[in-house]
Amino acid sequence: MHHADLFGPVDAGLPEGLVYRPDFVTAAEEAALIDHVAALPFAPFQFHGFEGNRRTVSFGMEYKFDGSGLKQAEPFPGWLLPVRDHAAALAELKPEDFVHALIIEYAPGAGIGWHRDRPVFGDVVGVSLGAEAPLRFRLKEGSKWRRFTLPAEPRSAYLLRGPARTEWEHSLAPVSALRYSITLRTLRAA
Repeated sequence: MHHADLFGPVDAGLPEGLVYRPDFVTAAEEAALIDHVAALPFAPFQFHGFEGNRRTVSFGMEYKFDGSGLKQAEPFPGWLLPVRDHAAALAELKPEDFVHALIIEYAPGAGIGWHRDRPVFGDVVGVSLGAEAPLRFRLKEGSKWRRFTLPAEPRSAYLLRGPARTEWEHSLAPVSALRYSITLRTLRAA
């Protein structure tokens, strides 16, 4: 049985508003970023009193799932600024528009369930470091789901805006090897 048969047809087209860039950073840049990221003081992801199977660190702003919402966090470290600048170029925004950086460590077996990013955030740029990970998308259409899987390759980046950001849900299947992601977010326009 073909895998897609279990979940319905897989749509070959990218969701509207999803932009994907392989080779967003070079292998040398990825190695340097992994060195910086691996040294961060990661803590288990906290969600309404539960711990996730991934570990996180935030810069700029931090979103707390304990009811307090968005708070100030440590400023972006210098080594992260070139990534923010590159993300801004991809999104055609100013670097300072990205006010939140979430660094996530996915140990083997870790993933993230179906979700949309919090409504307080606007555009989202994710940068993949380390292992490849299938980034899955789904959109409810009547009683069925329209699906798309993006093989988020090491050193790649994706931009979520428009329907890909606000209408489609996304998830990350459990990874088979250590993976890091750098997720940069703008605030939603009022």
